[in-house]
Amino acid sequence: MSSITPLRRAPTAGMGGAGISRSPSAATAGKKYHQHSTSILKTLQATEMLDTKPVLPAEIIATILDYLPVPDLLRFARTSRRYREMVYDDTRWVARLKSMGVWDEAQARRRFDEAVQRRRQQSVSSPTTTVGRGQPIPGQQQQQQQPPAGAARRESLFFDADLEQERRRQELQQIQQQKQQISDLRDGFETMKVGGVQEPPRDVEGLLMVIKNARSIRGHARQEYGKVYGALAPFYSDLVRAKTHTDPLVFKVFRDPDRQAQMLANLRTFAKSDWADGSAVRQEKLENMTGIFESAVLREFEQGYEFWDVDGRMRKYAHVLEVLNPGSSAGVELFIQKHPIFSDKEVLANAMDCVNQAMADSITLEPSRRFFEVLTRKVNEQSGIIGRIFPRPERVFWGFVDKVREEIMVEYITPLFDDTHERSIPSYLRAVSGIFEQTMHFLRTLTPPPGKEAGQEAKAKEIALKIFEPHIDLYLQDEIDTFTAQAEEEVGEWEKKLSEQEASAESFYMGSFANRQADKKDFLTSFKKVVMMPVTVLPTSLGLPIGSPFASSKPAAAVAANGGLSTPSRSESPAPGGIPGDRSSSPLPGKAPTDELAAKAALMTSRLEGIKSLFSIEVALSLVHGAKESLGRVALFIQLGGQVGGEAREMCETIFVTLLRILGSGHVKPGFDKAVTHLSQYNPREVSEHDKGGVAPLVTFIELVNVGDLISQMIDVFYEQQLAQPKIADRNDFLDPAGMAKKKFEQMLDESVAAGLNKGIDVLMDEVEYICATTQLPSDYNPGGVTAPDSILSGTIPGMEKAPPPKAPAGAIDMDIGPSKTAQRIKDLVASHTSMLVGSTDKSMLDVFNGEVGLRLFTAICKHLKRQRISTEGAIKLIADMNLYFEYIRTLKNKDLLAYFRALRELSQIYLIDAKHAKEMATVIADGDRFGGIFRAEEVYEYAERRADWYQVKREVERAMYGLECCLM
Repeated sequence: MSSITPLRRAPTAGMGGAGISRSPSAATAGKKYHQHSTSILKTLQATEMLDTKPVLPAEIIATILDYLPVPDLLRFARTSRRYREMVYDDTRWVARLKSMGVWDEAQARRRFDEAVQRRRQQSVSSPTTTVGRGQPIPGQQQQQQQPPAGAARRESLFFDADLEQERRRQELQQIQQQKQQISDLRDGFETMKVGGVQEPPRDVEGLLMVIKNARSIRGHARQEYGKVYGALAPFYSDLVRAKTHTDPLVFKVFRDPDRQAQMLANLRTFAKSDWADGSAVRQEKLENMTGIFESAVLREFEQGYEFWDVDGRMRKYAHVLEVLNPGSSAGVELFIQKHPIFSDKEVLANAMDCVNQAMADSITLEPSRRFFEVLTRKVNEQSGIIGRIFPRPERVFWGFVDKVREEIMVEYITPLFDDTHERSIPSYLRAVSGIFEQTMHFLRTLTPPPGKEAGQEAKAKEIALKIFEPHIDLYLQDEIDTFTAQAEEEVGEWEKKLSEQEASAESFYMGSFANRQADKKDFLTSFKKVVMMPVTVLPTSLGLPIGSPFASSKPAAAVAANGGLSTPSRSESPAPGGIPGDRSSSPLPGKAPTDELAAKAALMTSRLEGIKSLFSIEVALSLVHGAKESLGRVALFIQLGGQVGGEAREMCETIFVTLLRILGSGHVKPGFDKAVTHLSQYNPREVSEHDKGGVAPLVTFIELVNVGDLISQMIDVFYEQQLAQPKIADRNDFLDPAGMAKKKFEQMLDESVAAGLNKGIDVLMDEVEYICATTQLPSDYNPGGVTAPDSILSGTIPGMEKAPPPKAPAGAIDMDIGPSKTAQRIKDLVASHTSMLVGSTDKSMLDVFNGEVGLRLFTAICKHLKRQRISTEGAIKLIADMNLYFEYIRTLKNKDLLAYFRALRELSQIYLIDAKHAKEMATVIADGDRFGGIFRAEEVYEYAERRADWYQVKREVERAMYGLECCLM
């Protein structure tokens, strides 16, 4: 603030002080004050004005200014230059414009950037032209000033000292001119009247558009606010002073309700910039007056509604309400609440027709379809009417539809859901999904008026969500519970049927025997029980194989040669009547076996034949079909999005997981487990026929593997079509529950198949050993007579007591150099089983299976060679057999297996060496590299002992090998 103090006049121009001093002449005048009575004006003229710091900080003063009325702000601005700068600060007026919602920062920034760019372009095009501050606002013509004569050209600068000095000089001239216009001067103190609110201008249209025409220009916010204030402040002040609703000037200047509403709306916007004391009272007065006006407009609108004056009063006053309060719902609510559609009997249908017109515990959705058709037609008729009445019809239309949802649709749907839930859960599930689909079709076939509201699809989902959200939790839970119960019931019925068939077969075969505990023992137990009977019980004329504990000392081959009776094959299952024959294709024969051993063999055969029916592709198809129906119903709700859509998506994955759990753990895996158990009970000695081109139980198991592979492919297709393609499940997300369940199911299937194939390899090798022991003639590898010790080795296997086939007549040497029938049969048997798996299992499992079969086949052949007597003549057929095996293994494309069978082929060469070349034979035996490390010298020596002339060459071979060892040492 400033202080006025009498000062002492300085003696010289250069003297001065920090404080206030009195000049000598002034001091003398002071001493003579009472004597000379100097005028007060002279004293004031002898004083100096010194500025001191303000009592209050500038920040507090600036805050106080925010709460001053606009006239007081202008008065305050005239007190000093500094206060004028504070009042004229552009941010102060920008804040008021923002409070009214008319300031667009983006537009202001764009205008500023355009002005800067325009100045730069002008400076480039006219280098002699200089640009200073205080440029006119955009849109006005700018006047360029030429620099003084003789001035040098300057480059474009944002600040120029000469221009600043010129600008200050012009401002001082303007101030002087303003001072000259002041009429009342009193001894240097200016007095002026700061006008209050003036009369409103006569441009009525300009008054109505003043808010809309306000511009966002940086540096000119005060001028823009001044235009708004000058136009609206007279009406605002007059309205807050009015006593009744007829007094305000706004109702006198404007006679049309539309213009009155527009001005009231402008005043409500302008009132937001009234921050002075008492603003709340003034705004409340404005709101009361606006409410009175709005009530009057609503009465007019209601009268037009009663007479259905759509294009007259209803349309007129609906637009007035929109102008007065954009987004107001007063007229919309009145239109919706009194609409006659809510009492239309044609729309109000009976939802119980869906139950009454259907069969017991069922539902038909034809009545609901007709209900939605009528409702669609009625609502679409109102769409056109709403478009003729309201300025924003799309908002009114969706509000009307929401009211239809609340008053008509919910009242129709809820009783139907409650009744069907009590009657039948399957009917309830079909009702919920069917009604939801019809509801979405109804909402999507509506024809709303055009507008800027959200899209029809979004509105349809929003309204449908309001209808079905109260029912969705119960529906989803019932859906998964119903599917789980039906799937478990179907699998349980299948297991029950299998158990009944198995119990029936067991009762048929074993029912005639008193000792039921013996049924649980293995087949070999019963076999041993039979063979351990006293010898006197058996017929004396029966020719028994060598090696039986009660056999005669006469070789079996001699018995056969003398025309003795051969033992009937114990592997043939007795047919009805006790006559061996083909196995019946019927589940049970006409008559049960009378022998306990035969009964158990028949029971085992029946179980092995039933392997392929341990799980059913029909059951799997039924479960998948049920899952597809359930998942298809639930997937409809995913389109709602949000929490409900997420819950529906999770339930779809849960249904798929439940399907795999019941189908896998409850149906497929137990079937494979039973199949492996039945395979483990297979004994080739108990089978009557071995000429069918394969091992029957293993073929049956591979058929079961094919069924499992079909089920796996079916699940994979179901996952892709029902979950992956509709984006319900993400195949790339390794944590997705559906994907994890699918991988677990496939892993279980692979493990079950692997376990079965592992057991199947055992069965296959048992069959190979059985064929080797029973079909390989001694004359194949040793043409000529066979001694008794050789026949013992060549005709029996421990546990396979069977008479050897008759030997060839003496002198009849087979000159066939091809492979033996036994080798050909074994090769065909193994090849047929390995080829069965091609296409039904993945390549990795097939490679493992083939590798294991090859190694086990190698072991079986080695064991078979150790039981044979091989002559030099028979070595040719042996070599042919080994070549046959080698060529077959080559087709498997397994290099590791080839090394084994290559070693076998080399091993067969030692039997071709003549007895005279014992030294060469010893060299071959001792050559470890010849066999690729597969056979050691000791093992090759053991195989060399199987030569028919071994006892003749043994001493020479051993001597030669000893000599080789000495040389190596």
